[in-house]
Amino acid sequence: MTAPIRVAVIGGGCASMAAAFELSRPEHQGRYEVTVYQQGWRLGGKGASGRGPAGRIEEHGLHLWMGWYENAFRLMRECYAELGRDPAQCPIADWRDAFAPASLIGVAEHRPDGRWAPWKVVFPPSEGLPGDAPGDVPHWTVRDYMLRLVSLVRMLIDAIRAQDDVEPTEDEREEPREPPSAPAAVLDALGRIFGYGELATLAGMIHAIGLLEIVIGSLGSYPQNAVLRFLDALGRNAQVMIDARLQNEPGLRRVWYVLDLTLATLRGGVRFSLMTDPRGFDAVDDYDCREWLRLNGASEAALESGYLRALYDFGFSYEDGNPSRPRISAGQALRGMARACFTYRGAFFWRMQAGMGDIVFAPLYEVLRRRGVRFEFFHRLANVRLADPSRNGAEESPHVEALEIDVQAEVIGGREYEPLVDVGGVPCWPSSPDFRQLVDGPRMEHEGWDFESHWDPRRARRRTLRVGEDFDLVVLGVPVGVVPYVCRDLVERDPRWRAMVDHVRTVATQAFQVWLDADMHELGWGDGQVALCGFVEPFDTWADMRHLIGRETWQRPPRALAYFCSVLLDEDFAARNGDRLAGARERVRENAIRFLNQDIPHLWPHATLSPGEFRWDLLAHPDGASPETAGEARFASQFWSANVSPSERYTLSLPGSAAYRISPLDRTYDNLTIAGDWTDCGFNAGCVEAAVMSGRLAAHAIAQSPRLEDIVGYDHP
Repeated sequence: MTAPIRVAVIGGGCASMAAAFELSRPEHQGRYEVTVYQQGWRLGGKGASGRGPAGRIEEHGLHLWMGWYENAFRLMRECYAELGRDPAQCPIADWRDAFAPASLIGVAEHRPDGRWAPWKVVFPPSEGLPGDAPGDVPHWTVRDYMLRLVSLVRMLIDAIRAQDDVEPTEDEREEPREPPSAPAAVLDALGRIFGYGELATLAGMIHAIGLLEIVIGSLGSYPQNAVLRFLDALGRNAQVMIDARLQNEPGLRRVWYVLDLTLATLRGGVRFSLMTDPRGFDAVDDYDCREWLRLNGASEAALESGYLRALYDFGFSYEDGNPSRPRISAGQALRGMARACFTYRGAFFWRMQAGMGDIVFAPLYEVLRRRGVRFEFFHRLANVRLADPSRNGAEESPHVEALEIDVQAEVIGGREYEPLVDVGGVPCWPSSPDFRQLVDGPRMEHEGWDFESHWDPRRARRRTLRVGEDFDLVVLGVPVGVVPYVCRDLVERDPRWRAMVDHVRTVATQAFQVWLDADMHELGWGDGQVALCGFVEPFDTWADMRHLIGRETWQRPPRALAYFCSVLLDEDFAARNGDRLAGARERVRENAIRFLNQDIPHLWPHATLSPGEFRWDLLAHPDGASPETAGEARFASQFWSANVSPSERYTLSLPGSAAYRISPLDRTYDNLTIAGDWTDCGFNAGCVEAAVMSGRLAAHAIAQSPRLEDIVGYDHP
């Protein structure tokens, strides 16, 4: 019998778990013996969560899944089906128990009077469910996305018409004319529209959009300058119509912002030949999104609108964490917006019904462990050691010869560490390790060992894994921020790896959660459960997470729960008293207190006693008692996070950086593949879907499974 191939998977984030899930599938019949080496006591990477006092859910930030996350949802649907939890024993037994649709989305507008006001939109349900069989997922091209943009223009023009109280003219009462199809006839029709001024009427504009659909559908048949001239005229006339109606309906200004940005995208798609360039959206990767839209005629007002600010906020797209330096690749931004708006299934967002650790990583851990995957917790990678090229034989390719591991702690009796705890019938990760299972655990706990901190080097011993003895293949699933510290040979010897760590940058983030003894209506928020971006710094993103309270174990449950997050300026966590992490946490605490005092009244007008003074008595204490502390000191009972360690920083999609990403399919090193949202995986952004796609690509590089065509959205040659 052939010995199994030993695969060392380094890291426990989404990419690593996806790779381990694929390599341990029963159909491989045990061909791959997988061991996961994980720093600290829990899986999850940037998506890790834990249970703190009162069983409360404590996370690195806000985690919402989008309705186009086909690969991620497929992974979880298969995981829950295989797990087969008994609904009588566990309230989160099926994937539909784990995820619920969330369709109310908001962006914040900054009004001329200095106030902030939310702009809320309900995205309608769409056909199908994310993670349906791959054959049921349509293959979208740039042309398909552009045609959907034309449909969006039609919808926005209809929105203008719906708000118009003016009696329609005889021309506007006309039934829409069937547009011609032959290129010559289409050009003739466009000429008549320009010549007779038909674009000045809503009916004429609707007719023109029908022509535009034909033109975009076969763009090569039409002169580029004629198409651009038509788009310019369409935009000018739409603005005139909106301006004429603003006095009666100020909300149309928001419609204009979206229409203006949509028309600029169409202009850019034509001008830059995105529909025919084999690189697709990547053809404009070197541009920042705002820069590219401005180049294609977007107005400054639209570029500064909450709609576009939300794009940057949602992806933490601020270089060095500086809100004055918004930067995201135009190509990746276009790809992300197109997939988000046009390919979501079921709902635009899906909310997890407990912490991400509970919903995603505990079920994956349980399934993988059943399959025979081994987990070595408290194993921190110190170095990936390459074979010395001077010792390689003539036929020997570059390869990893050893993995140097810091064993942070050892389990009593050499047993496996048991990481999960039960909270209300749901297996969960605790927010701190179970020191009782560890050798010298009480001493470590007393001394404050921080197993997840980059700046805590303490360890029980050093362990070296050797190729041919302990592993055959390596899946390197650490975040890109860690690579310079643990892949020194690769960065020093390989110019591509050196260029990658120089150009694929990361950003620190900050987050806090507050539990309140008043509901949202009492705080002054009169709408439903929302996720909102585009708000004021230092916390531009907010989500109402009240649905999680029932999954916690409070003696006296709070009545509201809110998550806030944003980037953290790199210079804001300089060492205080020699402790960088403590300095960063103190900065986040200060930011949160200032934000609650000064900014939250824009969203929750009843949350303050007087201007600049938050109602600190609203904060719920985990033990259910009224704390002795008063005022701002009561914030200490809440939860906040400074995500500044290299393993916690968020991967950016800076302009021009995609060219420096390395693919999991790269075969430079014959026993090493990589996995993570920082790789060239088909969706080059920091998100769950990118990580899962990358993990599946890593598995393909090893086992030729899954098939590339089954990785939804991976359309590279």
